[in-house]
Amino acid sequence: MDTTHKYQIRAISTVPRSGVAIAGGIEPQISFSAPPEFKGQAGHWTPEHFLVAAVASCYVSTFTGMALNSNFEFLSLELETVGTLVQDKGGWRFGEVVLFPRLTGVRPEQKGLGSRLLVKAKENCLVGRSLACPVVLEPAVIIEEQEQLVHQ
Repeated sequence: MDTTHKYQIRAISTVPRSGVAIAGGIEPQISFSAPPEFKGQAGHWTPEHFLVAAVASCYVSTFTGMALNSNFEFLSLELETVGTLVQDKGGWRFGEVVLFPRLTGVRPEQKGLGSRLLVKAKENCLVGRSLACPVVLEPAVIIEEQEQLVHQ
């Protein structure tokens, strides 16, 4: 079994503080810029968005894979993710990333399993585990029959 995997991205500058990210064999290329608050162009993906999107997509992939392996059925998983930048003596950095998964269509007898899988996905998401800042989980599970929100 391989113990390493590499993922290669090429970034090409187009104008100051902006460019395109390209991955071989993957479409489309993605235009990016520094955020407007750091003198970048508005309306573009930023490195900060990429980082938060990496955590979010890893979490969703991890959860759905675990759900499949556990024969756990649900109607949908929607995830809002918020990364917060903070400035300290060393400069700007991410202070935390907060995950707000909303798991819907869970049968009452599987609410506990759904809640456990949400937590396990956070613990096993390799991108989140690789960050220096904390990743915080604020889950919600919606019971299919009752349609009421149950917070963990």
